[in-house]
Amino acid sequence: MILIGNKAPDFTTAAVMQDGQIKNEFTLSKEINGKYGILFFYPLDFTFVCPSELIAVDNRIDEFKARNTLIMGISIDSQYTHSAWRNTPVANGGIGQIRYPLLADIDHQICQTYGVEHPTAHVALRGAIIIDKQGVVRSQIINDLPLGRNIDELLRLIDALEFHEKHGEVCPANWTKGKTGIKPTSEGIASYLAKEAAQL
Repeated sequence: MILIGNKAPDFTTAAVMQDGQIKNEFTLSKEINGKYGILFFYPLDFTFVCPSELIAVDNRIDEFKARNTLIMGISIDSQYTHSAWRNTPVANGGIGQIRYPLLADIDHQICQTYGVEHPTAHVALRGAIIIDKQGVVRSQIINDLPLGRNIDELLRLIDALEFHEKHGEVCPANWTKGKTGIKPTSEGIASYLAKEAAQL
């Protein structure tokens, strides 16, 4: 399911918030209003690759906040299971007091709407959906269950989106913040490649 260029499907669900409190009505559009948002789907709490990913996100949470980006973890577990996982020490397979919300999708409606439900395991695949400040989906990255994600790539994509919005230029392969963009014209790409092709 390709959502790129469309409004992110809105939803309301229960969530465990950054402070550990349970919020019974977490509405996507209200929470990300005026921010970038990343829906960070993962299969299940108390599993194997998942805690490494969620902790990696938390280790970079200040970088996401500096980019005005709200990260939202989401799986088919309940808010109560999320809470229990947060309250389990990292040394015992928990995730500790992570500093972003964990959303409950116990009826699978959200992962199905976003096209990230595994066809046979019926859990969420490792999906990262980037939503811009107007509520439009700009990136979908979906990995199979054994393949953990690169969290730094999500930061790079937010930087690229912000660069494009600010300058109107497009971002070439391997672009990172501070590098040259491309004017989206025939002359622009020719000029860029003449200088940068060998470094790609």
